[in-house]
Amino acid sequence: MIDPLEVSTVVQCDAAHAFAVFTASTSLWWPVSHSVSRQPGLAVTFEPRTGGRIFERSPDGAEFDWGEITLWDPPQRLAYLWHLGVDRSLATQVHVEFVPLTPDATRVDITHSGWDGLGDLGPPRRDRNRRGWDGLLPHFVAACGRSSTPHMEG
Repeated sequence: MIDPLEVSTVVQCDAAHAFAVFTASTSLWWPVSHSVSRQPGLAVTFEPRTGGRIFERSPDGAEFDWGEITLWDPPQRLAYLWHLGVDRSLATQVHVEFVPLTPDATRVDITHSGWDGLGDLGPPRRDRNRRGWDGLLPHFVAACGRSSTPHMEG
């Protein structure tokens, strides 16, 4: 069995703001280097519902599917199938919890699993995603501190 990745970070905002930054303002913090098109100006969209798509749209209008939302429970929880840059049959699962610590601080717990279903591809994909989360989260933390990011309504 390949253990899930478990990553946590603390952001200096309430849970609703953190959820909104993660899902509605992703384009503001997601590095182009972690995309399919790698084009500056791309838009990342989380369709705000269970069954919604997660995708990028390049400036020329091309769309690339990254995943599908399996749980939409703002501002507490979000879960999705994740297949950025690979076929959907190779999707893994991501579960994100937004845990209020104080009125102005939230712990974001991410569990990324499903590596066993990838066979021999599981261990290297897990390692690559560990590096991916390590590179992404500082951008997310910084974006949570920007007061201009909108809150998402349930």
